[in-house]
Amino acid sequence: MKLNAIDVEETVKNTRRLLGEDQNVSPALKAAVELLLLLVALLLNRLGLNSSNSSKPPASDPNRKKKEKAPGANKRGGQPGHNGTTLKRVEKPDVIKDIPLDPATLPKGNYKEAGYDARQVIDIDISQIVTEYRAQILEDANGKRYTAPFPEGVNRPVQYGINLKAHSVYLSQYQLIPYNRIEETFLDQAGIPVGGGSIFNFNEEAYEKLEAFDAIARSKLINSDVCHADETGINIDGKRRWLHCVSNDDWTYFLPHEKRGVDAMNEMGILPNFHGILCHDHWKPYFKFDCEHALCNAHHLRELQRAWEQDHQEWARDTRALLLEINKAVDDAGGQLTPGASLEFRLRYRKLLEEAQKECPPPDESQKNGKRGRLKRSKARNLLERLIDYENETLRFMDDERVPFTNNQGENDIRMTKVQQKISGCFRSMKGAAIFCRVRSYLSTCRKHGVRASIALRLLFEGKLPDFLNE
Repeated sequence: MKLNAIDVEETVKNTRRLLGEDQNVSPALKAAVELLLLLVALLLNRLGLNSSNSSKPPASDPNRKKKEKAPGANKRGGQPGHNGTTLKRVEKPDVIKDIPLDPATLPKGNYKEAGYDARQVIDIDISQIVTEYRAQILEDANGKRYTAPFPEGVNRPVQYGINLKAHSVYLSQYQLIPYNRIEETFLDQAGIPVGGGSIFNFNEEAYEKLEAFDAIARSKLINSDVCHADETGINIDGKRRWLHCVSNDDWTYFLPHEKRGVDAMNEMGILPNFHGILCHDHWKPYFKFDCEHALCNAHHLRELQRAWEQDHQEWARDTRALLLEINKAVDDAGGQLTPGASLEFRLRYRKLLEEAQKECPPPDESQKNGKRGRLKRSKARNLLERLIDYENETLRFMDDERVPFTNNQGENDIRMTKVQQKISGCFRSMKGAAIFCRVRSYLSTCRKHGVRASIALRLLFEGKLPDFLNE
């Protein structure tokens, strides 16, 4: 790596050579210089990390340039069959304004009505709507009064309505807008004072109404063929906590927890009862569960790229190219290879990793000097051993069309929780995190079934759930 036109790696190599050749250097000084060189190597490795060879997001790449996409076969713009969003005429407009002709502008003559030419302007009107319910009171001859019952849910002299509650939760939990800005939105747009405490109460009410959804989502995921699992760190009241996600193409389930491992997964209650195929990023606790596993090859590609760029491991470059070749072959085959093609790729995979043992051998166990456990491996060696030991989990996507090449589904589902942390910084309490997770689980699942968030929330506050949850 070059830094300000200086080849740092070559400089470090020359320093080590000179240090070994000079017999006049004291052991203490030699040890100190070796320590400094080690620190330089560690810092170099960090400087060399980016989104292509680590889990760092693309936004963190220095001088990031937008990659130009290769020109495709299709023309620019909407493709045949694409549902556009062009404005369409409304059959029954809310307001009709007639525009009469000024007779003074017409030449002399007799005229008769011949219809009209119409144009529509579609606009919005954000305003406060107050509905006052007046329950009739009747009094009999004896002075006893009878009052008509109010509609269900109307139980206070003044209260917020369903639409306002649903819109508040939409802004807070779906659009991730902070409480104080939601207060400003209601006051500025509609002249309605809504405090932060009320906004929290609306979110909490949504959480309680989603108890039935919670059970349905867990049951659906438990009984599905393929699930994706992922977890990410979250900040709750200044403390490091974890948000866990299990999802697939149709369902999403989030859970916040103090721990990252098996305890949290057991509390979630999905993985202990799941016996399908679980896609994940090789986090060891996932292997505690009795199901088939498929590893995320997006992680493998990044780690292989790092091993090639920083450790100059040629086997890593070749393995990365092979995985990409297999993925393309699977796509071209419609999602699953024939047994013959699969065996051919598997044999190439094994031969390549067998040759890699020479380039990246294990440490000499004779150097243990009585220490317990195995000797520490390099990152490249750990990756190589993982690819060998978990061959079936790495290549499962070749032989089962249900298994994707990556765990992108899980990572995509969990991504918006990171956006929430960037906007708000942290959750104030575990209860707030639990509310967010359940409501986001519901909205994410509804979106996967084609139900818009605003409609899903209105149904929720009406005491209903979308039709797909009642099937």
